[in-house]
Amino acid sequence: MKTTGGSDEAKRRAGESAAALVEPGTTVGLGTGSTAAHAIRRLGERVAEGLDVVGVPTSFDSRQRAREAGIPLRTLDDVDRIDLAIDGADQVADFELVKGGGAAHAREKLVDTAAERFVVVVDPSKRADVLSHPVPVEVLPVAHGLVADAVRDEGGEPSLRRAERKDGPVVTDNGNLVLDCDFGDITAPATLARTLSGLPGVVEHGLFVGTADEIHVGTESGVRVHERE
Repeated sequence: MKTTGGSDEAKRRAGESAAALVEPGTTVGLGTGSTAAHAIRRLGERVAEGLDVVGVPTSFDSRQRAREAGIPLRTLDDVDRIDLAIDGADQVADFELVKGGGAAHAREKLVDTAAERFVVVVDPSKRADVLSHPVPVEVLPVAHGLVADAVRDEGGEPSLRRAERKDGPVVTDNGNLVLDCDFGDITAPATLARTLSGLPGVVEHGLFVGTADEIHVGTESGVRVHERE
């Protein structure tokens, strides 16, 4: 369930703004999606200019982009720390996020929450006063029906994500399925996050609560940076 909206120029500005934060010797979490892709591209340019960094990708897509950009890569198990993670979001309200439009939110959450500093890159179309975007929930294939019923009991409307140009559902890099769960306005994201995490069969959900340190919002003329106090 990839989100649309926002110009490529705004996304480019946000991604490049975050890439400029990377210092020599840094281990960087490399997020997934069109805005994070600009950060990866710019980081690759800096590596070509002599910057010494190591990247930890969050998905098959970000790994491929980073390889093409010439960024040295490691797995999460291979590094002692992640200094900075750069990732996009499907919706941002204050510093709470909905992620998972690219079905990579389980690995993204591992990398982003492990980072000493988590920088979110978005265009203005992703900003909202209250989270309302359907929440992607990665589920074990055998459990998708049970989880869907539990989501309905919690007031949500689940929809099994279907693949594009392929018969059948989306299958994540982890071999699981994704339910996009519409709860309307999410006024208590932390409570909903705990509820979803507690459902048997749920691998991970796309609510990122209390994880972001900075939000870089690209516009047509510049970048607005919001830092958590």
